[in-house]
Amino acid sequence: MTRFTLFLLLFAAVAVITVVVIFNGLVYKRNRVRNAFSSIDVNLRKRYDLIPALVETVKGFAKHEEALFTRLVEARNRIGSGELNESQRLRLEEEIGPAVRRVLAVAEDYPELRSGSHFLNLQRNLTEIEEQISAARRAYNAAVFEINNAVESFPSNLVANTFGFRCHDFFEADAGERGPVDFGS
Repeated sequence: MTRFTLFLLLFAAVAVITVVVIFNGLVYKRNRVRNAFSSIDVNLRKRYDLIPALVETVKGFAKHEEALFTRLVEARNRIGSGELNESQRLRLEEEIGPAVRRVLAVAEDYPELRSGSHFLNLQRNLTEIEEQISAARRAYNAAVFEINNAVESFPSNLVANTFGFRCHDFFEADAGERGPVDFGS
């Protein structure tokens, strides 16, 4: 073997190893995004299951808020249909948070409702779930940050484009969620 052939073989081996390492890193990052989204999904399903009980509990007291209850249940049903892609689902979930907080704010006007043990238990569970969703969103956004950097940075962007890795959307709060939260006391 000549030196040139040996150099080409060494260069090819380094190139293959580099591509494999970058590819495996991208797979790891993509799986972290999937895992983080799954964590959000688990907590959103808990909230999803609490919504009917919350709506029914408050509905009897606040008949004038029927439109709010209807919108909340419709959004819940769209999420449960399974017809939404990841990005559409995230956007719809962002709308549900303020609606649930609005239902809790409506309950503030009814002291007899607020003092009921069933409502207090629902409120406590919902507060805990919202905290878990918040933590899961932070983990998701951190994972998205990592994969987006890898997909857009050289030389990993060459491997990412070749093997179909893509950037993901961050889970961002809408303007209504950026304000203060009032869960009632």
